[in-house]
Amino acid sequence: MPQATTPDLTITRAQQQFTAALTQILVSIVVLNLFVEYVHTVVIDSFTLSIVTAVLLWAMLRLITRLEHRVSGYFRRKKGAAARVLRILSVWAILFVSKFVIIEVVALATAGRAVLGEFFAVVAIVLVLMAADFVVGRVYRWLGRPAATRPAGAAK
Repeated sequence: MPQATTPDLTITRAQQQFTAALTQILVSIVVLNLFVEYVHTVVIDSFTLSIVTAVLLWAMLRLITRLEHRVSGYFRRKKGAAARVLRILSVWAILFVSKFVIIEVVALATAGRAVLGEFFAVVAIVLVLMAADFVVGRVYRWLGRPAATRPAGAAK
């Protein structure tokens, strides 16, 4: 199939951000529902609640990541070993405590009808979400490469 070319096509930053957010939310829906199916401590009563939970997770993970980067950046600008230790400890504390926040926010927002399990289940969900986002991003970037730079025999 020939590739469509549109010389006047412009993709705005807002469109890129929307596409990235939508993709992450859809990946989250898939991951959450796989966890519901295979991990007995993760319970979401309906598909609609899994969508709500995915949007909540996406928003909370964005906020947590921004907070972690700001705190890390603050300590990175400081000099000395104490600043390095404080940066590591503060980032670890944010990442650790955030899992409990995620559990509570999802439980409150869904009136207990979506339960992400205990701490380790939430950690697993977040790690799988990160891995899935990474894989989807790699495929997306790979598809954007010119066909000539792809390995021989790759799909066009």
